[in-house]
Order: sequence, then structure tokens, then C-alpha cells
Amino acid sequence: MKKYFVLFILMIIVSYSNNYSQDQCSMKELLIRCDDIGMCHSVNLAVEKVVKTGIPFSASVMFVCPWYQEAVDILKDHPQVTVGIHLTLNAEWKNYRWGPVSGKSAVPSLVDSLGYFFPSRAAFEANHPKLEEIEKELRAQIERAIHSGLNIKYVDYHMSTAVDKPEYRAILEKLANEYHLGISRYFGEKDIPNMYSDPIESKADSLYKTLSNINSDQVNLLVCHIGVDNPELQAMTDLNPFGPKEMSKNRQAELSAIISPKFLDAVKVNHIMLINYAQLISKVVLKNMKRPAEN
Repeated sequence: MKKYFVLFILMIIVSYSNNYSQDQCSMKELLIRCDDIGMCHSVNLAVEKVVKTGIPFSASVMFVCPWYQEAVDILKDHPQVTVGIHLTLNAEWKNYRWGPVSGKSAVPSLVDSLGYFFPSRAAFEANHPKLEEIEKELRAQIERAIHSGLNIKYVDYHMSTAVDKPEYRAILEKLANEYHLGISRYFGEKDIPNMYSDPIESKADSLYKTLSNINSDQVNLLVCHIGVDNPELQAMTDLNPFGPKEMSKNRQAELSAIISPKFLDAVKVNHIMLINYAQLISKVVLKNMKRPAEN
């Protein structure tokens, strides 16, 4: 009798272990990356709201922008947030511009006559930027970030300008290697449809639908552009024609979608595990970074 009881207990343990393993294997990994942090006060207010939810996510900070120091203060002491550098070579907002960390005289081919970055990639290219000046400026942004007091783990690229040409990407890869930083999209993560182009009123529903269809055989990357719809953000107009109209309302809608209880419900129902770049880098390891095939 005792022998059968022991066998019964062992069967329960084996069954539980198998179910547990199956549950773990069926979990879908989702990495949320919030871009443009530090761009302005309203974006910082938005990231503060995401921080307060306690969810793991990654925050890409624009260390060239006037409000980056406030972002630093918000992000300190929150280990669930991985901080990266949103490497920036453009300043795309009407009446709200910024220039290089290294100073306009140090990188004259990267700036306009007033010392500001150009609003578009096309305008940037038209000024014939010098490779040595691109490296100097990206290095200055990395140095500022590292000395901010934040634990910097990765880099990515605002408007993709820093990877717009193979020679630019080579500079970014060289600097990431030198400073022992990860590069977003170099760890096998795949972009899933984001909310950027969705109508304001349907962004949340679009996100929840996307979550029901993400893959379990990859790390799914959701890039968000968040903000609080206040007078500051309402006054900002994108100089590029592809920018969404009513930008402040679009960013508010993205914020509302990811801090809503419905978002956490969708995460639970769809067996999704939220991760950040620190966790992904720890799992894949920096030396295994690989340039995305599509780029």
C-alpha cells in the first residue's frame, strides 16, 4: 500500500512538472520600448505614469533634449525599467529644436545655420554629414548618458538616422561594442504592429488585438510613443509630413492603452510575459548580438 502511495505522489509531481514546463514554454515574450523619453515635460509625465504601474519595460532617452535631466530623476531607482539611449541626429519639431551635445562648432556638418539638427533624414543627408562628426556626436551622447547616473544598457536610433547608411550603422556598432552596450533589434526581437499610425480612437483596441496574435517563438518588440495631452505637447508640430496629426492626442492614446487595466488583462489572457532589455541582454549576451537581416 505504501509503495502505491509513493508512486501516486510521484505521478502527481511529474504531472505538475510537465504542466509547469508546458506553461513556461507557452509564454509569449513581449518587450515594450518607450521612445523619446526626455524630449519634453509631457513625455516625461507619461513615462512616470508607466513607471508607477510597476510593469517591466524599456525607456529610450533622448540625452540631447533640454528635459533629459528630469527623465533621469524619474527613472532612477526603478529596476523594472531598463534605460537606453535614443541616439539622435534630428530635431523635428517646429519652434522646439535642439542641437548636438558636442556643440555646433565641433560638428558643423550635422547642423543648420542656427546650430540645430535638421528635421528630416533628407535634410541631414543634403548637408553632407562627415562620418567623423557623426561618431563624435554619438559618442558625446553616450558619454552624457553614462555620466547621468542611470544604468545604461542599450542604444537605439531616433528616426533611424544613425543607421540610415551602412557606414553610419558601422559607427553605431563600433560605439556599442566599445561601451559594452546592447543595440535594440540585435537580439532576435521582432517588431509587432505598433499603434503609431492607428486612429486615436482605436489605438487601444488595435493593441489588444495585436497581443492576441503575437508569436511564442520570438521576442516581440512593441515600440511606443507616449505623452500627456497637455498644452505643451499640443503646441508641438512635426515638421515632417509623415507625422500624425493631433500628435498630443495620439501619444496620450498610446499611453492610455498600455497603462489601462485592460492591457494587463490582455497580457494575462494571452499568456504573455513582459520583459525589458536588461533581461533580454542577460539571456542572449552581448557577444551574441547580430545585425538584423532586413537591415
